[in-house]
Amino acid sequence: MNTNAALYSAVGEELTHFDVDVEGAALVKRKTIKVPAVVQYAWPHPSKQYLYVATSNRGAGMKADFNHVSALRIDPESGALTPHGEPQPLRSRAVHICLDRGGAHVLSAHNLPRAGITVNRINGDGTLGPAVKQPNGLDFGIYPHQVMMMPSDRTVILVDRGNSAAEGRPEDPGALRLFHFREGVLTNLAAIAPNGGYGFGPRHLDFHPTQPWVYVSLERQSKLYVYRVRGDGLESDAAFIRDTLADRENIKPRQLAGTVHVHPNGRFVYLANRADGTVDYEGKRVFGGGENSIVVYAIDSASGEPTLIQRADPRSGHVRTFAIDPSGRMLVTASIQPLAVREGASITTVPAALSVFRIGVDGKLEFVRKYDVETNGKIHYWMGILGLG
Repeated sequence: MNTNAALYSAVGEELTHFDVDVEGAALVKRKTIKVPAVVQYAWPHPSKQYLYVATSNRGAGMKADFNHVSALRIDPESGALTPHGEPQPLRSRAVHICLDRGGAHVLSAHNLPRAGITVNRINGDGTLGPAVKQPNGLDFGIYPHQVMMMPSDRTVILVDRGNSAAEGRPEDPGALRLFHFREGVLTNLAAIAPNGGYGFGPRHLDFHPTQPWVYVSLERQSKLYVYRVRGDGLESDAAFIRDTLADRENIKPRQLAGTVHVHPNGRFVYLANRADGTVDYEGKRVFGGGENSIVVYAIDSASGEPTLIQRADPRSGHVRTFAIDPSGRMLVTASIQPLAVREGASITTVPAALSVFRIGVDGKLEFVRKYDVETNGKIHYWMGILGLG
């Protein structure tokens, strides 16, 4: 099978490579490797030669005291992964990582036990160097969940989700926090925080490939915000706001917006709605309802305005990550774990899965098939599709 892309799927500390058959909308499982600990996130080098992976021993009853970012070499023909150089230690778990657009640095976002960004230099051979010392007084907010470079490569955005009020604790406000970035060093620039960040819980963003627009999912509010880029920053007010839910009047606990990706052609944007709250049924915990979907919006080419065109069912539970192949013809979702579902008087288990969709010329998704993913009590935490060199 000829392929110019590879899919990587992480369960715990195991990272599995699949060939991607775009024409057949199919995946072929290849090799699984182990990395130092549980995969949190990964990001490719712009050269397509290396994949950088954040790992941590986070989990129930674990201290999250074994945290690294590692480099893996990508075989340009097969997509197979092999370790490349020594992992670099991180002070705490990295919930998300990215590279600057020149491929000179890895940026790792931390939220617990305290917010922050670690910047590691990338050596000329693709191996990782030590962390770059940062100045004091940087404002990383309360609970970051993503770090991204702006198209200019001069500004970093830290997506600070904040936290909802719970168990007598007040709400922690959220923000989009901007930093100047020069040779790996950060300095405070600005914070976008409507209403002081209260009622504003951003989780994930993506940039339009050619226009000055950024699409932001608000996890805690299940909203899509669109901001216009101005120079090295953003306008303070959203240009457009859209609801991601079909039935807000019937919202369930743990209903969250998640990953957002703009199509490579810039004509569509996709966003994951996630729900995995449970209720008791005859002594067992079962799915309590909610919306698990991929929401599809068409993007107005003049203004960037998103218009809802579809809600697609992933045929699985909570989709934490999804990806679009480089040609823009195939989308794959990754649900994180099995979900017990009540059907009448019986209970069935919906496995974790990779669900494969074709993307039509109109941007709409056509479900083709899904592949069950055996988690063995672990979490299917990250998945991505990379073009091969």
